[in-house]
Amino acid sequence: MELMEMLLNRRSVRKYAVGEIGDEQLDAILSAALLAPSSKGIRPWEFIVIRGREALDTLTGFRQGSGKLLSQAACAIVVLGDHEKADMWVEDCALAMGNMHLMASTLGLGSCWIHGRHRFAEDGRSSEDFLRERLGFPENLSLEAVLAIGLMPEDRPAPHTLDELDRTKIHLGKY
Repeated sequence: MELMEMLLNRRSVRKYAVGEIGDEQLDAILSAALLAPSSKGIRPWEFIVIRGREALDTLTGFRQGSGKLLSQAACAIVVLGDHEKADMWVEDCALAMGNMHLMASTLGLGSCWIHGRHRFAEDGRSSEDFLRERLGFPENLSLEAVLAIGLMPEDRPAPHTLDELDRTKIHLGKY
């Protein structure tokens, strides 16, 4: 699959078919994350893989509203950044998230980026505090986001097209 085709096919998928993600597929997604560029090659990210219905269900309250989609996902990857190691951890982790999102799509899986940084859990705490309590990550790690991953549903979203791009967002030379 060429890059443009991959980008056109990538969609945020919030409903999944029932089934598991294979170990090889999960490894490919995590490898894509580890291959992401990072400022000064520091790679400040850490990934927590969550599998199993019970484990996923205990995390649905991490984010008001959108955390519920974890109840249908086959797995989730919690993306954390070491804010003591790198001042650009947010951008670096976002690049890793993007790579995972694209790899999941390339593998025919559905995925959805659930923002966590500066967001709140259903109980009113920060999403980060909610997840830290349940997953036990240290204070030097900050929450970037959670990637929900599942099998693509039968009514998969249609690919994007180049015709739908808003080219008024492009400015040449000056705004």
